[in-house]
Amino acid sequence: KNNNNNKKKKTNILKIILKKKKMYDFKSISPIPPPKEMVDIVLSKTQRKTPTEIHPQYAIHRLRAFYMRKVKFTQQTIHDKLTKIIEDFPRLDDIHPFYAQLISVLYDKDHYKLALGQINLCRNYIDSIGRDYVRLLKYADSQYRCKRLKVAALGRMATKIRRLNSLNYLEQVRQHLGRLPSIDPTQRTLILCGYPNVGKSSLMNKVTRAHVDVQSYPFTTKSLFVGHLEHKALVYQVIDTPGVLDKPLEERNIIEMQSITALAHLRCAVCYLFDLSETCGFSIEQQVKLFQNMVPLFTSKPTFVILSKADLKKLEDIEPERAELVKECMQKATGTIAISSKADVAVDEAMNMVCDSLLQHRVEKKLQFTSEKTNSLLSRVNVAYPEDDGIQRDRNIPKVVQERLSRQENGMEDDDDRELEIDIERREGYGQYVTPSQKFFLLENDEWKSDNIPEFLDGKNIADFVDPDILQKLEELEQEEAERLREKEEHLQLNPIETLTAQEKADLADIEGEKRKAAILSKINRSQNRAALPRKYRAKSFKEIQERLMERGMLKEDLETSRSKSVVRSREDIAEDRVKGRSISQVRQLEELEARSSSVLDKRHASLANRKRSRSNVDRFAGIQSPFKQIEAVRTSYQKQRKFARMGKHGITDNTIPDLNPKHLIVGKMGLGTRNKR
Repeated sequence: KNNNNNKKKKTNILKIILKKKKMYDFKSISPIPPPKEMVDIVLSKTQRKTPTEIHPQYAIHRLRAFYMRKVKFTQQTIHDKLTKIIEDFPRLDDIHPFYAQLISVLYDKDHYKLALGQINLCRNYIDSIGRDYVRLLKYADSQYRCKRLKVAALGRMATKIRRLNSLNYLEQVRQHLGRLPSIDPTQRTLILCGYPNVGKSSLMNKVTRAHVDVQSYPFTTKSLFVGHLEHKALVYQVIDTPGVLDKPLEERNIIEMQSITALAHLRCAVCYLFDLSETCGFSIEQQVKLFQNMVPLFTSKPTFVILSKADLKKLEDIEPERAELVKECMQKATGTIAISSKADVAVDEAMNMVCDSLLQHRVEKKLQFTSEKTNSLLSRVNVAYPEDDGIQRDRNIPKVVQERLSRQENGMEDDDDRELEIDIERREGYGQYVTPSQKFFLLENDEWKSDNIPEFLDGKNIADFVDPDILQKLEELEQEEAERLREKEEHLQLNPIETLTAQEKADLADIEGEKRKAAILSKINRSQNRAALPRKYRAKSFKEIQERLMERGMLKEDLETSRSKSVVRSREDIAEDRVKGRSISQVRQLEELEARSSSVLDKRHASLANRKRSRSNVDRFAGIQSPFKQIEAVRTSYQKQRKFARMGKHGITDNTIPDLNPKHLIVGKMGLGTRNKR
């Protein structure tokens, strides 16, 4: 049960991770067709997937079902497509606040929710149309009325979709969402921020494999860019934000609001870049003021002041008053460092410092959360402590342990020279020595450990029934048996024929003759290519038949009369009957059948019955007494041979290519019948 529970927990955790990854996979949203194209798609699918033919003999209930199926299918198709659109787009209340705010900034949250709401309202409206018109079709009294109701239902559904202009807006949102960078809000994150053109993109290109466009004019970066770097076998994502100007929040545009959103909602380390050379087009005072205004966004985040473009101007090179302003900002930051992306000065040191500080900050946050959770748990748990009875209890340490501890404290070697099992295994060789289980038995006498353990069967000790001299006795028995065999061989060496009497020799010759005869008959029977007949169908002699008939009450005179009539037949017919194994009654039945063959059988059957068979060892009608069954057997044999005769005409050179997809079974509309042929 524990293993199953652990497996279930792991499976649930995996599902949560996959769901979380899927939550931010905006590239998987399906394309949304325009309203007109969606109408064409739905109606075309209805035409292809539903029956299209009506026959005059259809009853009214079948006509109603025909048109109701079209209305239901159209309604369900539209319902599925609109539901897919609603489920694919992220719900702002279910996703991370960063993405919710980013979508609100880029696409206007109200407009986004209204568009999805219109899709949902249209879906409900189309469902109600389908239900209403299916209810009306149940009471339609003619084909014309059914068709008019179907046309009205599909027309109202199509009109509702054509007026759904939200589809165009959602398609534009889908295309833009697919171009957003894949930012994981739970991963270790570094954010580069500051005024435009202060060196954020250059630093991004230097520390990651991302390629961000770098130009000499401001606002080159107009959206968020993501790169990744490795530090101490851990992956950090670096986000390059667009430049931010110092103005009220209400006056900031969409480009600046993307930076504000990332700083406000992501747990990250903030790298604020100062350009002391002022080549970015903004003074040091403006950059300091922007830093002071953005300090509320840096709360509970490790913040670093990075002095970029150190190859052009350093902090010591500027005026003292302005340097004092920068130092005030540096005091509020976690760390400070001067770098130059172009000259590659202290770039790696800056990233190492930021990554180490971020990692330590995340660990402290987790420990703080764990301690708060533990304290809240302990406040609900009553811990019972034993009362102090005033008795002083000393520690009880064994004497052997005390001596060993004292030797270790004094630096003396341990005189414990006991040979351990691992030492024996090293000496004897790994895999060669196996620790005996009896070695650690606690017995009064250690010699008893090597005794054999008695084996019991049915409550009795097997050792009590073991004879210690059994091997010697067995050898004596074998010698006695060998001696008897030797005496028997000497006795058999004498010629037994000479010791037999005349009568015994005659009996022996008869037995050997019968054996040879049986062997020859068996060989003949095996060589015949026919099935063995049951005993009741085998040929019988006239004497056997006569005796059996007399037993059943037939007079001997009648038998002689029948015998005299059969003598008249020709010898060839008699020989043929003997070969075929026909009795007298069978021959009479065949003669009567030949007499009235013109009235009972057709010419073909009569010719088969009258035809003279060639002399053969194998009877064609062996085992079939009735002439009618014989004729039926011939007919069945011809039917069975048709297939083999037809396949026998097919040769290797007959290169036939069968049509596996016949056109008459594939092309055309499907009716209301079965689909087995397809």
